[in-house]
Amino acid sequence: MNMLRTLDLGVLPRSVVSAGGTEWGLARTSAGPRLVGAAPPGPAVFQRFEGDVSDAAGARVFVGPLSAANAAALRAALPWLVASALGSRTSAGLGDRLGLATPGHVQAMRAAGGAVAPIFAQQSIREMARTGRTPRQVMDDAMWGVFEEGWQDGFGSDADHLKQPHEIDACAAAGFTLFTIDPGEHVDRAAESMSAPDLAASVEALPWDLLEDSYPALGSRFLGRRFDLDGLAVEFDPHVLAKAAVKYGRAVAHVAAMFRHLERAASGRPFELEVSVDETDEPTSHAEHVYVAMELKRLGVRWVSLAPRFVGRFEKGVDYIGDLGTFERHYAGHAAIARALGPYKISLHSGSDKFSVYPIAATHSRGLIHLKTAGTSYLEAIRTVAALDPPLFRELYELARERYEADRASYHVSAELGRAPDAGRVPDAELDAIIDQFDARQVLHVTFGSVLTACGSDGRPVFAGRLRGLLARHPDAHARNLARHLARHVQPFAASARA
Repeated sequence: MNMLRTLDLGVLPRSVVSAGGTEWGLARTSAGPRLVGAAPPGPAVFQRFEGDVSDAAGARVFVGPLSAANAAALRAALPWLVASALGSRTSAGLGDRLGLATPGHVQAMRAAGGAVAPIFAQQSIREMARTGRTPRQVMDDAMWGVFEEGWQDGFGSDADHLKQPHEIDACAAAGFTLFTIDPGEHVDRAAESMSAPDLAASVEALPWDLLEDSYPALGSRFLGRRFDLDGLAVEFDPHVLAKAAVKYGRAVAHVAAMFRHLERAASGRPFELEVSVDETDEPTSHAEHVYVAMELKRLGVRWVSLAPRFVGRFEKGVDYIGDLGTFERHYAGHAAIARALGPYKISLHSGSDKFSVYPIAATHSRGLIHLKTAGTSYLEAIRTVAALDPPLFRELYELARERYEADRASYHVSAELGRAPDAGRVPDAELDAIIDQFDARQVLHVTFGSVLTACGSDGRPVFAGRLRGLLARHPDAHARNLARHLARHVQPFAASARA
């Protein structure tokens, strides 16, 4: 691989790779990042790409934009840029709301020594809507970051919190490999406090046709049995079973329907499923986990990971809130169920910054775990802004404070504006501390959509271009902050996976 190295094109050394006699790399130019290729004179190897072709130093040289067409053509040339299914390997999802975080994410995963399988393309439908990005853009942005860093060890992609079939269709067409189904709207939260008569009536009203079942048949499978699950004993009495069925029965039916739709949408391509019931008010009991897993299995659903609602509070952007001893007992049971009834991974949602629970989860999961992070990477982007452009940070923070009460509605957060620091009273050199303060972190975390879509009276974005432009001009500073912070997330799981 010498052709690109002899040309003064600003190509990043880690990106340079050779395939089929053609060298590829990513260059930083005054006009922005560019895909660069070099090949011996002869066949038109660049005809599938958009850009300019010229002759230099005895080679055919290509320079083109990081466009969707070039992303597709480069995937065809370099198969390791295609997202794949990760199976039961210890894994971590690294969400990227700006489309610029993947180089830092790759550096964090390298620090983990390859023991944790990465998902570099991860974004929820809710986040895509709030940031104005398409599934294809999410996939392409992650791919360009993988290419820039020369990561050839494989990566996954997660279409997160899908609720409707058409969302599956859009993400499958974009090449996603993991589909996280969120049936939270079908979980009956009232089941926890229902009287016996109301519970009985709710059982009768379940969609038994969709469940391909009846309550007597359900009882024959669960009542009077003791489930010994890798050291955990679970038993169902009529009340426990009825509550589990009422709480999660419709969710089970919805997941089964979404899985069947996904099978059709995938058209034979490999895919994986995650089931997420974490965004509910009440914890998922061990018995309810057993009910969900056994009923999904009966309906022919295959999944690679499941996210229960744990005890305590998994709020956005901050550490775990609750008693760690209680959490450990609760988590250990869920991990035992996943091993016995799968094996499948326990998925740790809202997993960003939960440093106190990582050792517990890593120990009890025995490698069967998926860590999911997203907003914490956005906060590291904001940290970079605070250091490089304090006035811009102050503007972003002020808008976040204005939008917080409205934007918090769809998130589990407890920050109060009255406790968040006033940036006007904080010197430039100390702005970094605001990002580490509990209330300010959550205020910044949940208002990303408002920041990225805010427009002025002329209809043009106020912050999105300035924010992305600043980070694009200082990619190394941005990547360093990301790598440092995300490495703290994955290291406990990497150590456990290697043990």
